Amino acid sequence: MLTVEEIKSAIEKLPAQDFIKLKKWILEKDWEKWDKEIEKHSQQGLLNFLIEEALEEKRAGKLKEF
Repeated sequence: MLTVEEIKSAIEKLPAQDFIKLKKWILEKDWEKWDKEIEKHSQQGLLNFLIEEALEEKRAGKLKEF
């Protein structure tokens, strides 16, 4: 397996188009990981406090309509 330093070196040598493709792939993988983490936290109820905060703001009339 390559080290991070070897991967960095290889990336620096990529042609521009290949670098763009790699960057897009990495960003997509990162978003997929983030989506799975948010979904997991949501199912576990770890984000319920956000719903409660929003409902409290609504009850207090502090939300703005757009």
